[in-house]
Amino acid sequence: MTQTRAATLLTVLAALLSVLLTPTPAAAASLQEVTGFGSNPGALRMYRYVPDGLPAGRPVVVALHGCTQNAAGYAAGTGWTTLADRWGFSVVLPQQQSGNNPSQCFNWFQSADIERGRGEAASVAQMVDRQLADVSGDASRVYVTGLSAGGGMTAVMMATYPEKFAAGGVVAGLPYGCAQAAGSPYVCMYVGATQTPRQWGDRVRAARPGYTGPWPVLTVLHGTADYTVKPVNMTDLVEQWTDVHGADTAADVTDTVAGHPHQVYRGPGGGAVVETYSLNGMGHGQPVDPGSGPAQCGTAGAYYLDVDLCAAYRLGTAWRLG
Repeated sequence: MTQTRAATLLTVLAALLSVLLTPTPAAAASLQEVTGFGSNPGALRMYRYVPDGLPAGRPVVVALHGCTQNAAGYAAGTGWTTLADRWGFSVVLPQQQSGNNPSQCFNWFQSADIERGRGEAASVAQMVDRQLADVSGDASRVYVTGLSAGGGMTAVMMATYPEKFAAGGVVAGLPYGCAQAAGSPYVCMYVGATQTPRQWGDRVRAARPGYTGPWPVLTVLHGTADYTVKPVNMTDLVEQWTDVHGADTAADVTDTVAGHPHQVYRGPGGGAVVETYSLNGMGHGQPVDPGSGPAQCGTAGAYYLDVDLCAAYRLGTAWRLG
């Protein structure tokens, strides 16, 4: 054998040995369905995303899809699973069933589904308990967010189970008890309900009688050109949750973020209790900002609208998930 051939053979053998000795990377985490998470009175399905190697004591985010959507699509389109891998937290993704609602909307407007201990609200609460137990999550760092009907259900969870959630993010959604106040979900969506801040706050307080706090902090993101759920609902959410927190309806901070108006309302203790993003010219959907930059996330598509601001990133930053 010539020296050249011997050298070539040694090079090949070294390369093969390197491949054999290199550990095979673990398969990427994927969305998984969980069954038997409780009595499930709302007949929902539970999905979750847990990054590989997630340590104990990490936060949990509950993400509720909009009408005509599902858990898998919402997980990917919003960017929540990307951020879960980047920052290290798990995501619970409830999924509606067509038997409950033909358009697969969460029933934010039905009394049987928005009361503590009943229907869909109770099912989501049971999912939280199951997730915390399974991943040894931090019960003091559980957050809830959702789009449209999922945003309406986010307000439901904050009102009916305030002790379970540190904060919530309502995207193009509605205040708690809006359909009952307006007399119709459609009036609520297209016109809004006529309530004073105190009346709005009383609806939340009545959902959890005797509870004195702490109440979840609220962030709202809503498009100025949303004709499906009118922006007046963001105003009503501000009135509802500033009242619950004992704050006034005058913003303490007014600025812009990525070119969009942004406001912060502080409570009596000086901390932010309500935050809003008014998305210029955006219609009905979840704001995303596709790309690989540190503040970018989400994938543009139907109801995932590229407005150079990613809602999941802004919420995750406010909640200090990173």
